[in-house]
Amino acid sequence: MALSLSVLDQSTIASGRGPAAAVQETLALAPKVEAWGYKRYWLAEHHNSAAHAGSAPEITIAAIAATTRTIRVGSAGIMLPHYAALKVAEQFRMLEAIAPGRIDLGLGRAPGSDGRTAHALNPQAATAADNFPTQIRDLMGWLGDGLPESHPYRKVVASPEVETRPELWMLGSSDYGAQVAAFFGMPYCYAHFITDGQGGEQAMEMYHQGFRPSAHCAAPHAAIGIFALTAPTAEEARRRFAPRGLWRLWRDQGRFLPLPSQEEAEAYDYSPAEREHVDRLAARALIGSPEQVRARIEELAGRYNAQEVAILTPCHDQEARAESYRLLAEAFGLGKA
Repeated sequence: MALSLSVLDQSTIASGRGPAAAVQETLALAPKVEAWGYKRYWLAEHHNSAAHAGSAPEITIAAIAATTRTIRVGSAGIMLPHYAALKVAEQFRMLEAIAPGRIDLGLGRAPGSDGRTAHALNPQAATAADNFPTQIRDLMGWLGDGLPESHPYRKVVASPEVETRPELWMLGSSDYGAQVAAFFGMPYCYAHFITDGQGGEQAMEMYHQGFRPSAHCAAPHAAIGIFALTAPTAEEARRRFAPRGLWRLWRDQGRFLPLPSQEEAEAYDYSPAEREHVDRLAARALIGSPEQVRARIEELAGRYNAQEVAILTPCHDQEARAESYRLLAEAFGLGKA
């Protein structure tokens, strides 16, 4: 079976442009990747962030679904402990009414923010994550599976009632999400771009071994979320990686800032330790010519036993970003019969 490629978009804020521009750049990219043959367009959720503008994926999904026709559109993910399961069910049933059969509901347990912000979103944030499996059960019930007989809200209906159902995914960067996905019989996407793969193969093995078939997913279905960047030449791809490399350095230092420009990254005064850190990041990153990146993606997907790959490609230069996605689509032969 051919490997499916999708787009993961954090609506990254670029230095000098701001959050509103980041959202417009997300909206502009979606129809392009649809035309190039990508399967899904996933939107991330972050709060109180100077680096990412995607705080409400359910709204961005609606906007993209209204301007596309074939690509699946979804969340990667909705951070469920912030919200009531009923409200999330209603949001995604509404999205199914807007784009029947094209909506994905990816779920996460992480806060997508700092502790103070998580508490502002949900005053019960300190304990909400402990109820994650119960929330998933309730969410699945309100999406059509039905709630247990003893459930106090069994007679509450998530509206609008629609004929189709969003495709439910579990997202994670640890063993926990893999185990929850396996227990509920859900597709699972491992966030390789967050961990650089540390513990990823173990999590995916736990998912496959513990998987329990469900009415909506008869067998394990796995994906990995990766950072990848290509350009017409390997040398140019390495050059274009500089802003991402500096941004990751800042992130690893606990500084969540807008993505720097090419010029800012090249002018940055790295200490020897910082330079070594970025060089290690570049050595592990999936960057290079289209064929080089394709080979590394296929190798990584094989190691993870994954059928799909969701690609994150934040670039300060939006033309370079679009070109990377287009070149990868061509390298994989997307959209060809």
